[in-house]
Formats: sequence, C-alpha cells, structure tokens
Amino acid sequence: MQRDVRCGLLAGVVVCGVTVTLAATLGRPESRVQDDYSPVTDARLRQPESHNWLMYRGNYSGWGYSPLQQITSLNVADLSPAWVFHTGVYEEHHQAAPIVNDGRMYVTTAAQVIALDAETGALLWRYVRALPPDLQRPHPTNRGVALYEDKVYVGTLDAHVVALDATTGTVVWDHTLEDYRLSYYVTMAPLVANGKVMVGTSGGERGIRGSVTALDASTGRRVWKRSTIPAPGEPGSETWPDETWRHGGGPVWLTGTFDPLLNLTYWGVGNPGPWLGETRPGDNLFTNATIALDADTGELRAYHQYHWNGSWDWDEAAAPLLIDVRREGRNLRALVHPGRNGYLWLLERFADRITFVEGQPFVFQNVFADLDPVTGRPTYDPAHVPGIGRQAEFCPSLSGARNWPPEAYSPQTGMIYIPANNNLCSVMEGRSVEYRPGRPYTGADFETFPMEGTDHVGELQAWDLDTGRQVWERRFPAGNDGALLTTAGGLVFLGGGDFRAFNALSGRLLWQVRTNHQRTGVPTSYAVRGKQYVAVQSGADLPRDDHLGEPFGPRDGMVWAFALDCQC
Repeated sequence: MQRDVRCGLLAGVVVCGVTVTLAATLGRPESRVQDDYSPVTDARLRQPESHNWLMYRGNYSGWGYSPLQQITSLNVADLSPAWVFHTGVYEEHHQAAPIVNDGRMYVTTAAQVIALDAETGALLWRYVRALPPDLQRPHPTNRGVALYEDKVYVGTLDAHVVALDATTGTVVWDHTLEDYRLSYYVTMAPLVANGKVMVGTSGGERGIRGSVTALDASTGRRVWKRSTIPAPGEPGSETWPDETWRHGGGPVWLTGTFDPLLNLTYWGVGNPGPWLGETRPGDNLFTNATIALDADTGELRAYHQYHWNGSWDWDEAAAPLLIDVRREGRNLRALVHPGRNGYLWLLERFADRITFVEGQPFVFQNVFADLDPVTGRPTYDPAHVPGIGRQAEFCPSLSGARNWPPEAYSPQTGMIYIPANNNLCSVMEGRSVEYRPGRPYTGADFETFPMEGTDHVGELQAWDLDTGRQVWERRFPAGNDGALLTTAGGLVFLGGGDFRAFNALSGRLLWQVRTNHQRTGVPTSYAVRGKQYVAVQSGADLPRDDHLGEPFGPRDGMVWAFALDCQC
C-alpha cells in the first residue's frame, strides 16, 4: 500500500507531528558514537560492508546500491523520519551524499564538513571553510567527502583539497589545486584508491583547462596530474586549432569510478569552451568523453568520446558505471553511461581500450542523425547545430536528458534506473566572446522550452541491460532532478522535494514524504545496531527553472534520516 506522509515545517522542524527544535540539532547532545574510529582501508573500500556507505556511490563501480534489505517493498510504507539535522545554511545547494562509517556520518555544504551521530543526528564536530572574500561562486555546492584511514577528505570552492581528522575535524593538510581567481573550483566528492586522493576541477564555463589530480592521502603531496585538454605535442592535441586548448574547458564535475582489477579510474569529462563548436574546429578531445587513467601514474590508457565538437552544453561529466552485462551469449565488462546528450551508452572496457557496443536514445533527441555501428561516433543533423549568428533548436535541452544527479543500478534486478528529463528543448545562437580570466566564457544566448503538446518533463526510467530494453517508466509533470538509490529490499529511492520509493521491478510508487525543498542531494543507506536508515540532504540556493517547479517552502538546509518504526 502506498503511504503519503506530509510533514509540516514550523519554527523548528515538524516531523510526523513532532517538533525537533533547532537547538537540539545544533547543540552537542550526548552521542552514542564511541571515541574509537574504524580506519578505512583499501580492503574495506574494495569490499564495503553492507551497513556502511564509505564512498560517494557506495562502491567503486558507482552503482548507488545498498545490500541492506530490512526496508522492503512490503514495509516501506511504514518508513518515517527518525531524525532531522539543520545545517545552518540557507543559501546553498545541498547535494552531498551522506557518508557513513560505523555510526559516524559525514555531510557537506558548500563550505562545511559536518560530522554527525548516524543513529541520533547529534552533532559531533563541524569544519567551516573560510573562503576568500573575492571568490565567485557559480555553483555554491559540494557533493560530499571521501574517507581513508583516519581522515576525511573534501574539495573546496577555492580549489583546494583538505584532509581532516575523522574524529575531531582538525585540519591535517591543505593542498592548493589551482588558482580560484581563474574560476577553478571543486564540487565533487573525492575518489580514494591505492592511497591516493583523486579530484577533478570544475569551471568549464569560465575558460579553465580541466584536470584530474591525485594526492598522497597521508601527506597531500601531488603524485600526478592529468589535464583533460591536451597541450601541443600530446595525443589528441591535433583536435584543437591554434591556442584554443588553453581555455578549452573539459571540466571534471563528478566523482570517478575505479576498476581494481585493471587499476584504471574512469572519469567523465564535460563540454568544451566556448559553447559553439565552430569557434574550435575539430573533435576537441577529450571533452564530452569518458577517460580511463592509470590509478598509480595518471597515464591516459583509453577513452570514448560520446559526441565531438560539442555545441549544446551537453556535459558528459558523469562517470560510467562498471557493470557486468550479458549480450548475445557473451559476458561484457561494461561501462554504462546514460548521457546528457540523451543516449544510453553501452561500452566494453579493456586494459588498453574502450570499445563501443551500443547507443540508443532514452529521451527525444533530434541532433544525432545516426551512430557509426563500429565506433559509435554520431553524425549530426546540421539543422540542429547552432553557430555564430545562427540560431538552432535542439532536443534534449541545454540542461540535458539528465543532469548531475546520479543514476543507480541494482544487481538484484539487472536494471539501471535513470532520472531523466524528456520533451524539453532549447534554442541557441552563438556570439563572439573573448577569454577574460575568471569571467563567463560561453559565447551563446539561449532559451529553454517544453515541446508543444507534451504533458510531462520528468521521467524515472528502468532499463534491462542484458536485453537493452526499457522495462518501465514513471512520468512527472515537472522535471526530475533527483538522485537515485537502489536497495536489496527491492526498492528505488528518488530524491526531489517529494522523496519517493518505488518498486524496483514494476515502478509502482510505494511511499513518499515531502521534504523542506524541491531539491535534494544524493540518498544513501546504512545501518546502526542492526537498524537500517535511508538518509538524504534537502535545500537549495535559488528557485528552480519555471519548467522544473518552484520551491516547496523554506530554504533551510537539512539532513533527513528515515527508518522503520520511528519512536518519535
């Protein structure tokens, strides 16, 4: 039975009729967490315990899947808020994944790391980053931390990586990645593998040259750095004319995935700059691509570019999921990527190459005329390619068929679940633009609009990867900008203002609760003393686009934790 829980918001936070005061959550009530801390080792990261959530997507493969099964499709209707914590921030996105290690939870806002008792929501410690007064904040957010040994690692909006003591929040080391005055910054949760903290740089709309950097987890010393835009003489440099490579974009917005057997890390690289392809003739490697880097050296081992010479701001910045897929009697060690360009990509990974298997649209797409059957390289319909002084309409919109919120995979069902936006298009016209340090470097004007005659934008889709077919979808009149979590209880949790749970096999809505805002972060699941929780952040900076819905209520940033049989 579906249960619709509506919780009001008063002076404190009203949860199922019970008010949790801000004084309680912002103080330091007694915590059940012990002083001892469980160090996070390489072995634990490679095989995370089911009751913990040790990294951004739960495992190195990026699945967003919890093996916990106390909360199931049969009892999820009884899920209630167990506790709520107020972050004290009102004008920032809250997009982080709650990371949990043996009863300790770590969440972030744009300039904070907050440690909580994962069972009670009690504050353990708080680190506040003192950001430079001249810092520009085009994306006021942070998407979480990484854990390793006895430290917590976070990237910052002023382009640093900071290591904190996991038990006290004390700064252990602080490493500068880039000059923030040139609009470099970090939004992603770091990836830790083989004792290295790996972080990508954001800022693609401001003329940066993107990169992934690996730091020694103990000391913060730089081990390697790999730029996403090749310099003259490097492989791929011939795809960048003249000096365009210097400010060619290629941001790395989101956390990578890692294959320990191949010792390769996979990263999604965003769009080139400026936006219009005719300003930089060529394929513009390695933008809008997945790159495979040697985890120990940073050497580029392989890549696949989803679309070349991009002109639509379709950042392919999400890292591919590592999934074993069976096709035509053969087992594939696959890379799976639902693209912002509207295609679901199936690739095969090897130690020295990435090969194309399949690409098919999962929303309406009018730019690609076809794909090369061997390489997957698209051919474009020129009517939908904008240029300098030349207007063109294209679908999906500039926001893409999906944005940053991650998809999820369930090994239980063999399905990938995609938070999609369909029937939304843009019209764009290019203009000349000169690079100025720290200033916008897009060179385009655009409008976004729903397709005429359509009744929805948002979709939640389920695809069977072994057959390559869509199994079910749910439609929402407004957009779907929620991140996903799958569980062994046969559930798919979808973020958004209404936090929802669906039956993973049928797509039936089983439960929902309205949070304090229409934007949420990345949901995770964990257990403390045998009790399973589902946690998510909620809060945003500004009202959403008119096509995607308006705020529900106060902009208070909150962390919500849900469990069965709440004793509130």
